[in-house]
Amino acid sequence: MDILWKGAIGGIVTGLIVWLSKKGNILPGILPLFPTFGLIALYIIGTKGDTKGFQQTCGAAMKTIPAYLAFVIACYFSVEKLDFRIALIIGLMSWLTAALVIFLIPKHF
Repeated sequence: MDILWKGAIGGIVTGLIVWLSKKGNILPGILPLFPTFGLIALYIIGTKGDTKGFQQTCGAAMKTIPAYLAFVIACYFSVEKLDFRIALIIGLMSWLTAALVIFLIPKHF
């Protein structure tokens, strides 16, 4: 049953993004920043009653903010010169690179 309501929330958010994209460009860019999946993840972790695990999940989520910024910045600048699909791929590669640096490099030092 958990999977159904999580899928329904994801579907609703996706539907809202598509619907809002027909009304303008700002709200579809803001809506994904609503912490839908973060809220679900933290709720699940919170139901375990593990305060340290909850804080650990929050900390990991905070570490991903620079990776998200790398994604958005790469998309923003590359779309001027390239097709938007290529810009998205470049953005994803930037996100992956930043995420690897954020999470793997500190483990080796």
